[in-house]
Amino acid sequence: MEHEVFVPVLAERLREALADPLRVARAVPGFQQDAGTAPVSGRLKVRVGGHTITYRGAVRVTAQDDGSYAVEGDATEARGSGSVKLALAVRLVPADGGTTLAFSGTATADGRVAELPPDAVSAAAVRLLNRFAENLAGAVGAAGEAEATGGAADAGLDGGGDVGNEAEARAGAEAEASASVFDAEVPQPSLDPLADDANHADREDAVAEAAHARRTMIGRSAEEVDHAPPRGRYAPVPAPEAAAARATLRWAAPAAAAVLASAIVVTRALRKRR
Repeated sequence: MEHEVFVPVLAERLREALADPLRVARAVPGFQQDAGTAPVSGRLKVRVGGHTITYRGAVRVTAQDDGSYAVEGDATEARGSGSVKLALAVRLVPADGGTTLAFSGTATADGRVAELPPDAVSAAAVRLLNRFAENLAGAVGAAGEAEATGGAADAGLDGGGDVGNEAEARAGAEAEASASVFDAEVPQPSLDPLADDANHADREDAVAEAAHARRTMIGRSAEEVDHAPPRGRYAPVPAPEAAAARATLRWAAPAAAAVLASAIVVTRALRKRR
């Protein structure tokens, strides 16, 4: 098995990361360290095709005299009797703008992995190596940025407090210069000269209604208060149909009287003609 991955990180920074077991453990995708164990010892979830297999084991990274690294690992299935053994050699090859990680070695497995298609197993192994290299490079880049930020902060503190004081004074002067009386908030004037009086009258009415409601509820049961009709501005408005009925009765009665009188007159006239 041979595979290469390019990362935009210098080889020296990658060597520092590979020499740190904690960084190596964090770079392995799907790895979860067990409490009280070595840094690169715990559980590893691997997705092969549509299956997910959990292994429990350990990985060891050892630097070699020729500048390469030997990666040895062995694990067993968390829910099964299958096992995996890994023996890889990792070489760091400097390249333009970064480093190429060259992986070569062998891996043997039995159990559930042996029952899956070889193409799916090879694709899962390549994906695992790619993500490991990317995570390792990302950890190195994050550590470098943190060191650069810390160095800049230390340099700013050692450079003297005069620079900081001057910057603060300059910022204060700019803030004062930008401030203006025209930036102050001015309340909107009222265009209605009687608005204040109207508001005051509404408040007095509301207070009076509240006091009346309290007086009427004192000494009454909760059931009476709940079923009592509302008063004041919340009193129910009479239905317009009642007013319409009253108006109809007002003109209907005289009309009926006029019709009755006309009928009587017509009847008497007819009798006289006979």
